Amino acid sequence: MKKLIIAIMLMASGAAMAGSQNAIPTCFSDKLQPPKGTGVDTELFVVIDQTTPFDTGLKQSIANNIKPFLKAGNAISVIQFSAFTQGHYTDVLVYAKLDPELPHDMRNDVSKPVLSKFDQCQSGQPRMAGQVVGGALKAAFGTSSNAIDKSDVLGSMKDISAKVRQSIANRKLVLLASDMLENSSVSSFYAKQAAREIDSAKELDLVKKNDLFGDFGDAEVYVIGAGLLADDAKAPKGIYRSPQIMRALSTFWREWFAKSHAKVIDFGQPALLNPIH
Repeated sequence: MKKLIIAIMLMASGAAMAGSQNAIPTCFSDKLQPPKGTGVDTELFVVIDQTTPFDTGLKQSIANNIKPFLKAGNAISVIQFSAFTQGHYTDVLVYAKLDPELPHDMRNDVSKPVLSKFDQCQSGQPRMAGQVVGGALKAAFGTSSNAIDKSDVLGSMKDISAKVRQSIANRKLVLLASDMLENSSVSSFYAKQAAREIDSAKELDLVKKNDLFGDFGDAEVYVIGAGLLADDAKAPKGIYRSPQIMRALSTFWREWFAKSHAKVIDFGQPALLNPIH
């Protein structure tokens, strides 16, 4: 068990390797091949902004929303981003794909020993996926910092959208954990170290001029943490953000995602009103 835990943590921290390889060993073998034409039912992309401070409650909410997708036929990617500075890049920390269930007619053609071995292996995949995904989340949250001056949310989202678009899944979901407050050379959603009320139309013009729209391939997006600031993590009741500020922020991002071929289902300010389904 100790060796397994160490391996999981190494997998979570080794972003370059984990990003392109499935962290879950397949249960299929030479004696049992995957059904023809089998793809991925749903891929959930968990995207963590390392410049956003998340308290224990929000971290648990993120984990809780992941759990229902740890099942046969699904895939989960954990991606972290912050600013385009030394030591802070957009990285795929882990990719975990669970084997699909065998169709009933196919099960009838498989020998009992082979079928039993497959079933036993597959029954352990959700637990294994939960461990590697949990390790990746721990790694992402563990290196988060509010000391990073910039936050390239727009540029990072454009880059990540290409990864989402390329997914072969029938359904693509994005759980985006971020304050959604851009602070880059293109624009800043801050004023005097606090969130400001932005003009959505003007900000979208800047996005267009700087070619910062993405293409998510018709993914569904859930945002958690919108509007959070570093002081929220320190203050017991958080820091007040006016409805006008939050409305403008929500309007901008809903329009940005719509123009980037995605639909925002829930814009958590900061928590999601409903679980991902």
